[in-house]
Amino acid sequence: MLRHELPGGCYLRLFEETDAEQLGRVVAANRAHLAEWLPWAETADEDTVLGFIRRSRQQIADNDGLQAAIVEGDAIIGVVGFLSVDQNHRSTSIGYWLAKDHQGRAIMTEAVKALTRHAFDVWKLNRVEIRVAVGNRRSAAIPQRLGFVEEGVLRQAQRHGDTFKDIAVYSMLVHDWTNNTIERQAP
Repeated sequence: MLRHELPGGCYLRLFEETDAEQLGRVVAANRAHLAEWLPWAETADEDTVLGFIRRSRQQIADNDGLQAAIVEGDAIIGVVGFLSVDQNHRSTSIGYWLAKDHQGRAIMTEAVKALTRHAFDVWKLNRVEIRVAVGNRRSAAIPQRLGFVEEGVLRQAQRHGDTFKDIAVYSMLVHDWTNNTIERQAP
């Protein structure tokens, strides 16, 4: 997946090291919005972002997933990716975030749909999982909209400074995806 067009003029592409400055600016501009749900956003700087991009490039080399920039025009507006791929159990987990002023346009739903399709159709996996902090309604709406099944809640599973957040776990199995009318709709 070198480039994947999304409805509405956005597209997914792999990261390059030259994206570090732009991605760092997007994170900085959305720090308060992101840090409420993603602990790394509190302290992320350009060096942290460059490290993320380098690890994402290594993921591809190791056949252990990928991270994609969500781009509108020439501007990076978010990230969606596979956290890792468990080849033995034929499963993966998807993570994502989107700049606050680009939410509500189904961009992330389409991006997650594209990655889920890739996991099942290209990698021939059996399971895709999405974990969402309880209370993050916008983020939880994405797996719900795509027909993922909520399996349960991991109590205090994610540390946020001096507190912990509960995490809801959603999953989609290849059998469910194949029978899911949402998946068959054109991207």
